[in-house]
Amino acid sequence: MEILDKIRILGDAGKYDTCASSSSNRKTTTNDRIGNAASAGICHSFTQNGRCVSLFKTLYSNSCIYDCKYCSNSTCAKKKSQKVSYTPEELAKTFMSLYVRNYVEGLFLSSGIVKDPDKTTEDMLTTVQLLRDKYKFHGYIHFKVIPGVNKHLLKHASEFADRMSVNLEAPNKSRLSEISSNKDYKIDIIRRQRWVKQFKLPAGQTTQYVVGGSDETDIEILKRTRWEYENVSLRRAYFSVFLPVRGTPFQNKTPEPLLREHRLYNIDFMMRQYKIKLKEFSSIMQDGMLPKDDPKLLLAKQTLTKPVDVNESSFEQLIRVPGIGPTSANRILRLQKNKQKITKYETLHSMGIVLKRAKPFIKVNGRAQTHLGRFV
Repeated sequence: MEILDKIRILGDAGKYDTCASSSSNRKTTTNDRIGNAASAGICHSFTQNGRCVSLFKTLYSNSCIYDCKYCSNSTCAKKKSQKVSYTPEELAKTFMSLYVRNYVEGLFLSSGIVKDPDKTTEDMLTTVQLLRDKYKFHGYIHFKVIPGVNKHLLKHASEFADRMSVNLEAPNKSRLSEISSNKDYKIDIIRRQRWVKQFKLPAGQTTQYVVGGSDETDIEILKRTRWEYENVSLRRAYFSVFLPVRGTPFQNKTPEPLLREHRLYNIDFMMRQYKIKLKEFSSIMQDGMLPKDDPKLLLAKQTLTKPVDVNESSFEQLIRVPGIGPTSANRILRLQKNKQKITKYETLHSMGIVLKRAKPFIKVNGRAQTHLGRFV
């Protein structure tokens, strides 16, 4: 098979893995390398139409021994796709060809499981080792961890990767059993995440959920995500809504709305960046599900009983105001520290605050916007 056909098939098969923004704090220590591992904002992937992108995202192979009911590559899929695999040298040369032509900045390498987790990981490991040692590539590499892989192989892979990730897919053991019968949640996935934590990767580890794949609730996903941040030093959680694929056992399952994915990202961001506790969101949830409306706005309406004085409030108070994010909150605090008083709304606007959202909840120079809700 021609290499372009492999790129098309395996690149398309890897489209469900979310990589988003990635960067590494690893520094170049020698002058015989090419590539910059710290290039921030690496996102996107290489598409089959030749569009210039930043990250070459591909599967090593689309063969798989697992029976995930939503996946077209699984053993239980009726419509069998053409099974394709790279060789390590083939993939390494392909990536370097794309890199030197300035199509990509880094590699996102995942795979179906061929024969067993160890054999697949060995082939992926050979690929990244070729990139580092033979082709002297020093740029960004995201290495997807195969559930159930041996620890020594995982440790070896960590020596070449900037970031690693193990997909949780579901928030707990019982939910995963509804998706797949041959993955052990605690052993194959959680144990591997604990190992990755020990390796102290430059860009840490991430994970991904199939939102709606096992009829889980939002609170189940968020509780597991909180646990991951606290126990395995998770850097980011990614959420991908379930979409039925023809030929799979879940082909007639109702697709999840994209809004659900968006709301999970909202709460995840507020947990990570605002340091708001998950329990605070319980008042705006119903039956364990997030609302369709903006959760930050709903939370502010319930908890901000009086206007927040921008000249006197703490970071924790400011960050709960709609329209004020971490950056603008810190700008306000710097003015407070320098004894500079904010007297006009225009000043807040120049600091990046969305006044339309913030005005009903703040006080500026002793004045607050009057709204009908205060008289009801």
